[in-house]
Amino acid sequence: MARAGKGEVLKNSRWALLKRPENLTDRKGVKLRDLLQANLKTVKAYLLKEQFQQLWTYKTASWARRFLRSWTFVAMRSKIEPDKRVARMIRKHEPLILNRFRAKGEISNGSVEGLNGRGIVVTKRAYGLRTFKAFEIAIYHDLGRLPVPKFTHRFWCAP
Repeated sequence: MARAGKGEVLKNSRWALLKRPENLTDRKGVKLRDLLQANLKTVKAYLLKEQFQQLWTYKTASWARRFLRSWTFVAMRSKIEPDKRVARMIRKHEPLILNRFRAKGEISNGSVEGLNGRGIVVTKRAYGLRTFKAFEIAIYHDLGRLPVPKFTHRFWCAP
């Protein structure tokens, strides 16, 4: 394929490659089909991305570990540097990724998101604090729902 031809195939293909195939419009589906017929590194990276989605179908940590090791092996030999970086990162954080499978869906991200939101509120209220220790006390105070002393300023009250 000539250089100009590769550019034409890739032109306006960003969303066809980033979206899940089932969420593509008819026009983008045709664009994706045309892209998949070209033998480009972009297509290889797309196929690796789509293959990685299979990870979330596993129910046990042992099968997920097998998949991760297989996927990172393929990604490291893909000659695509961004995929290699992702594979190295996955290998580094493999135990943490596998915790999701060990928890078996019993832990919700809702509590973590709630704590993050509360921390952001305290951070906004703590702009006048000068030390990290004071900020840390403010967070513990808020999360512990401790009573607010009467001599503090009104903006320190827990919501």
